[in-house]
Amino acid sequence: MTQITHWINGALDTKKPERTGDIYNPATGKVTGTVAFGNTATVDSAVSAATAAFAEWRHSSLTKRTQVLFAFRELVQQNKEKIAALITAEHGKVLSDAAGEVTRGLEVVEFACGIPHLLKGGFSEEVSTGVDVYSIRQALGPVAIISPFNFPAMVPMWFFPVAIACGNTVVVKPSEKDPSAAMFMAQLWKEAGLPDGVFNVVHGDKEVVDALLVHPGIKSISFVGSTPIARYVYETGTKAGKRVQALGGAKNHMIVLPDCDLELAADAAINAGFGSAGERCMAISAIVAVEPIGNALVARIKSRMAKIVTGDGTQGSDMGPLVTAVHRDKVASYIEAGSKEGATVVVDGRDLKVDGDGFFLGPTLLDNVTPKMSVYTDEIFGPVLSIIRVNTYDEALNLVNSHQYGNGTAIFTNDGGAARRFQNEVEVGMVGINVPIPVPMAYYSFGGWKNSLFGDSHAHGTEGVHFFTRGKVVTSRWLDPSHGGINLGFPQND
Repeated sequence: MTQITHWINGALDTKKPERTGDIYNPATGKVTGTVAFGNTATVDSAVSAATAAFAEWRHSSLTKRTQVLFAFRELVQQNKEKIAALITAEHGKVLSDAAGEVTRGLEVVEFACGIPHLLKGGFSEEVSTGVDVYSIRQALGPVAIISPFNFPAMVPMWFFPVAIACGNTVVVKPSEKDPSAAMFMAQLWKEAGLPDGVFNVVHGDKEVVDALLVHPGIKSISFVGSTPIARYVYETGTKAGKRVQALGGAKNHMIVLPDCDLELAADAAINAGFGSAGERCMAISAIVAVEPIGNALVARIKSRMAKIVTGDGTQGSDMGPLVTAVHRDKVASYIEAGSKEGATVVVDGRDLKVDGDGFFLGPTLLDNVTPKMSVYTDEIFGPVLSIIRVNTYDEALNLVNSHQYGNGTAIFTNDGGAARRFQNEVEVGMVGINVPIPVPMAYYSFGGWKNSLFGDSHAHGTEGVHFFTRGKVVTSRWLDPSHGGINLGFPQND
């Protein structure tokens, strides 16, 4: 049985933990290991290591940082299948999906390899006689990353490559449900030549999170998770004087206009709704069918759902289990609630039969969903697609804009005018036009609007560089006899 502990100052923590948590294989329901739960003292130790390392790393040359990042990129690429296997074993998503997750994380590492260009400042010569002004961006110090269970490799990689490239040191708190990927990447960082203490991993629950949020040595918090926790992280972290980017929940709509290719739209709905068993913050969970195409779209989605193979993610399945039994039961309760509130259960994932004790729930399709139903208002985070029928584009747009979440959305249409209007009018952070999951590339930034984001900076891209650095403006004049004399007036630009 695997026993996972903390990674502090370039080595495994050897202290016996006071508390541990079980790690499950969601496909079998069996406990496969334990993870040490840290406490305030553990966080102190990690932050102390990060603080000591920062004194040296912040002064490392841009060339040195880039070399380490390149080496790390190569090691992750070489070990992509191993990392994917760790993800599947603890999260449950199928191997191909896990490998794709690693690839998307690698894109951020590749983006961060261009950090010398991204950290360039500005220079203005002779703003006054003999006076120059220039700007620089400097690292914050030790920063914390609190990542969710659904992307144990990719989400931390949204943040730590950019943070480290900018000269910061990092303390990562991965989900206690699937911590192995973060631990493996810690070892790869060491192999890549990253100095000890620059990258640290601390495991635990709310005690560790709270300790990071208020620790005076932590300069920023990067978080991804549910909206209630994101709000708590933002409020607690900012109250403690930290800059915070807290990415929260989502209810991503896919608007299907009557002019679109319904075959492609149905394929997209399947892929975006049931990939990773719906445990994606960018999963499509609400399909808005603009009549008269509702019946035709539902029929096409239903026929495709019958072909989805749900099972162990290592056995060639299309869709794996949910992450825990508790979460599986919670998702199932939404299906029951939707049925009681008047939705039509077209396909019921609760009827799925899979051998063993894994945490499985089959793909589910609900029709005739209304905006007041809990299956529509709440983020379900499971393989449940809801069909909401409307009569006009304006009704569809109003649904999206009225929802508390504003993470991502998509529109399927062949009408360029409608698409252009939609991208302009919709109130979300990420928009797909005939693209169901519009996750930006690493050189753009990931993040939503409204209750999907707390803070003013999205993840990775130039916003990530801005988040992990502080601006400084220097006004300089080198001594010259003409500078002498007393002058109490405000400086003049002469």
